[in-house]
Amino acid sequence: MTYNWQQPEWPDFVYNLSDLEDLLLSFAEETGNISGILQAAPEHVKTENLLDILVSEAIKTSEIEGEYISRQDVVFSIRNNLGLNSGPQIVKDKRAKGVSTLMVDVRKTYANLLTEEKLFAWHEMLLSENKTINSGTWRKGMEPMQVISGTIGREKVHFEAPPSQQVPQEMERFIKWFNATAPGGSKEIKRGPVRSAIVHLFFESIHPFEDGNGRIGRVLAEKALSQTMGRPVMLSLSRSIEADRKSYYSALEKAQGNNEITAWIHYFVQVIFDAQVEARKILTFTLQKTKFYDQFKNKFNERQAKAIQKMLESGPDGFTGGMTAKKYMSITKTSKSTATRDLQHLVEIQALLLTGGGRSVSYLLPI
Repeated sequence: MTYNWQQPEWPDFVYNLSDLEDLLLSFAEETGNISGILQAAPEHVKTENLLDILVSEAIKTSEIEGEYISRQDVVFSIRNNLGLNSGPQIVKDKRAKGVSTLMVDVRKTYANLLTEEKLFAWHEMLLSENKTINSGTWRKGMEPMQVISGTIGREKVHFEAPPSQQVPQEMERFIKWFNATAPGGSKEIKRGPVRSAIVHLFFESIHPFEDGNGRIGRVLAEKALSQTMGRPVMLSLSRSIEADRKSYYSALEKAQGNNEITAWIHYFVQVIFDAQVEARKILTFTLQKTKFYDQFKNKFNERQAKAIQKMLESGPDGFTGGMTAKKYMSITKTSKSTATRDLQHLVEIQALLLTGGGRSVSYLLPI
């Protein structure tokens, strides 16, 4: 099979945006909605929403690569990096610390030109604790860099990247292209989602590092989008991608087979749009949660507060199946009679809504 980088027109990508106008307009509208909500939101809501977005991105970008990191350590690390803790919290999971530091740095430096040194620094942040990986440098060696699936003896090669000796030259060209297509550049791509899609594909096709290419490639996509928007994006691309990993890998594999990338851009812009919609849902939920606490503060006992907090942690998609007496007993370690009494009180003060009947009774948050 001939890959995109092996073809004579590489990396002059060809695409048609004629069928994409409505989606790009919808993305712009969603972005405007979020900007409007944020402008009117209290500072503590903005901070909580930012934390939710960064935590989600850090966890999901790791899960895409098959790594499951401690959520608590991610929260501690991001709060440390944002200066939100009264004192530094100890982060035990070094992977969580690395990816969290990366998320915050990308956000803080989104407007800067891209450099080789910055890419190396990001790679160090992400993988310096992994002693089996040469972090902070391009990959080396004669072995081909391949994306493979399947069991030993039945492997399927989905993609093979350029040889290691070609990487410095390829990355020099990529970095120049990235900066030239940024706002004010000589080859500016004015539509942020389109540029973001090309950035991700271009970088992933070079696959310049021994490991971490997916995670670096996704933050580059967010950097590109942020530059065109003129502010750090308030969305989690990785959350949207992780929701349907199979489609992501399928679209990427097809796009790496040639340099006509219309289908890839359509796919990736949809991912960005979905991520923006999800970000608006999270922001709206954060505002509703704040109003909820303001309304009911000092009305919960310790058990009720713990159960309500558990429900709220599930986010805008809700606590699966609602709260039940059995779940309440498990969360609060209390008896059935106490659980029933606590839940009835929450219904009486309208902190929970009663739904169903008989053995199917459950309780929902009124937000």
